[in-house]
Amino acid sequence: MEPITIALAKGRLADKTIELLSMCGVDCSPLKVPTRKLVLYDADKKYKFIFVKPGDVPTYIERGAADLGVAGKDTLLESDRDIYEVADLRFGACRMCVAGYPQQRDVITNSNLRVATKYEHIAKGYYDRQGISVDIIKLNGSVELGPVVGLSDVIVDIVESGKTLEANGLVVLEEICEITARLVVNKVSLKIKYKEIKPLIDRIVAAVEDTK
Repeated sequence: MEPITIALAKGRLADKTIELLSMCGVDCSPLKVPTRKLVLYDADKKYKFIFVKPGDVPTYIERGAADLGVAGKDTLLESDRDIYEVADLRFGACRMCVAGYPQQRDVITNSNLRVATKYEHIAKGYYDRQGISVDIIKLNGSVELGPVVGLSDVIVDIVESGKTLEANGLVVLEEICEITARLVVNKVSLKIKYKEIKPLIDRIVAAVEDTK
């Protein structure tokens, strides 16, 4: 029998996912030993774990290189991949927001609004739904700098504590959506490996419910 391949997003999501899988009876002991290996197996080789960048999880799932994985809702919205989202895991909670200087509240509906963001697809979709024409400025880091140096009017970004915004004189102007980690599955895998994957999904959902 082929192992179930699980894509783990490097960083905090992986740590939380490993904790959840362990609660569900998955042997994650090899994942707790420091290593540079990107592919690991449990002792019985029932599960194959691959470590990928968080933004790449949907790609590995859609292409069938992994059967299931965990990704933030922001990653799923931005990538827009053809995969099943089967459960809200309720960790990694934050918000996708429009932020800027307080006085920008009066101009956020203006045409040709300059929006700095890592999330081009999410930002464009949000403003398209409102019929607002925007100039999307793609940045890969420190998007808060956009309004500070006059590069953009506002930003679209994830907000957790809001401390970085506050430190730069910015505030949340609008909330686009809430973000949490989601369990995602390859559509073909769910059919071909249904007897193996479905019980695991059920155990994960039950574990999440037990931690409420």
